[in-house]
Amino acid sequence: MNLNMQTSNPAFSENVARNFEYAGVRSTTMTVQGTALKAMVLLAILMATATYSWVGTQNGTLPPGVLFGSLLGGFVLALITIFKPTLAAWTSPVYAALEGIFLGAISQYTDLRYPGIALQAIALTGGVTFLMLFLYVTRIIKVTGQLATGIMAATGAIALFYLVTMVLSMFHVQVPFVFGSSPIGIGFSVFVVGLAAFNLLLDFNFIERGSEAGLAKSMEWYGAFGLMVTLVWLYLEILQLLRKLNDRR
Repeated sequence: MNLNMQTSNPAFSENVARNFEYAGVRSTTMTVQGTALKAMVLLAILMATATYSWVGTQNGTLPPGVLFGSLLGGFVLALITIFKPTLAAWTSPVYAALEGIFLGAISQYTDLRYPGIALQAIALTGGVTFLMLFLYVTRIIKVTGQLATGIMAATGAIALFYLVTMVLSMFHVQVPFVFGSSPIGIGFSVFVVGLAAFNLLLDFNFIERGSEAGLAKSMEWYGAFGLMVTLVWLYLEILQLLRKLNDRR
């Protein structure tokens, strides 16, 4: 069966999906419910390590280099999982743990300067996720080929922009306005938050259609991993937006 699914999340590309075997019987196929359960497991792991990292950063007991190590380790594991999806059952829990450490530390550092901002970002991330799920389930927004193509193009452009700004920063060159609290900077963050939210629609669509196409049950871990990638991105962008709004006060 041809699985014609489009998503801008690299973890959900069609080329990657071809690396999975289709299940022989229905009891061994990927299901939406199974993917949701595994996503909850990964989220619980992330929250546990984020709490550890938050407390460690607050008390000054988090070992030096852990923040950078968790960021690098999570990035490497994400790449491994994307290129070797059959390892998702083992790599995705470790990825979630490393991302939790990174997010917990970053959130605590930000919350020290802007008290309460981390809790606001968590609440907004959850709210946006449930809103997008509602819009998808009720088909208020339908995932069409044109919509998927537009989101993929915009996400690719943002990824390229972030890469260029990171390279420029190594040479002490800063891109003006975009990362500041000016109206342009806030508008940019609103756009990226919206883009990350729309990626959730594509992720939901991939999981639903993967289940209908009869992908192997191992794809549930991979589907959960892809959702985590988007949720981490969404949270960081919301945190950035709230920081800019606080700077405007």
